[in-house]
Amino acid sequence: MRRSTFSVRSGVVLVLTILLFVPGFTSSLHTGVGGAQDNAGETIDDVAKEGCLCHNGAADNSVQIILDDVPYGWIGGESYSLKLQIIGGPAATGTYTAGFAMRTSAGILSGDGLQNWEDDVTTLTHTAATADEPERMWTFTWQAPESDSGTVNFWITGNSVNGDQLNNGGGEEDKWNQLLFSLQEGSDTTSALGTRTLFAGDGNVSPPQPESHGVDLEHMGAELRAHWLGLLGFGAVILVIVFAGLMLRYSFSTSYSGRTNQLRLRYKLMRRGDQ
Repeated sequence: MRRSTFSVRSGVVLVLTILLFVPGFTSSLHTGVGGAQDNAGETIDDVAKEGCLCHNGAADNSVQIILDDVPYGWIGGESYSLKLQIIGGPAATGTYTAGFAMRTSAGILSGDGLQNWEDDVTTLTHTAATADEPERMWTFTWQAPESDSGTVNFWITGNSVNGDQLNNGGGEEDKWNQLLFSLQEGSDTTSALGTRTLFAGDGNVSPPQPESHGVDLEHMGAELRAHWLGLLGFGAVILVIVFAGLMLRYSFSTSYSGRTNQLRLRYKLMRRGDQ
């Protein structure tokens, strides 16, 4: 009987221990995310297209998804280097700061420190090494498909997290948003237009707070020696002004009792009008 009770208690302790560790394993997506996802009884087919279940329940426009260097139209077989950045969301208090899941309907996605989800070249996501970017920014390459492939669609889901690696489904700390757009096949005319920036969000971006209010002189372009030379020059000007003031006050003043006899005589002659 005692043995049976001990076994039951051991089993309960083991189950509780597993439950304590499972959330950290299942909800930590710093190694990349994509494809189907299950969380709290909900299921989606593709994170890039439908959003993220484990970091809040709905998209939040306070998170800005910004994509730079997007062409106005694509040229068959051409490779384009684009820059993805996430702004907003919670401050990162842990190691990992943000991540993304991307899918395109045609072409090949690649990038240093990034990976194709399940080796699908039309998908792209972060890795553990690039999920801790403090600027929440990634550079990737999209190789356009062959000519006459029609309109190419892009789906990007980006999440901004606090770095605790916990499942915040339904919470308010971790946030995400989506950028969805399409690109038409271009020509020499669209290539001449250059590139543009696309973004999703409310546009309310607050600049980062400065770490300190002071600015080093070296950062202002003034070295230490130049700084002291400037102070010495300023001091010399002040001394000249003081000296000139004393000379005017005590050398040419008619009320100074200690003036020389020559000055007193000259003053009297000037008063009489005698030249």
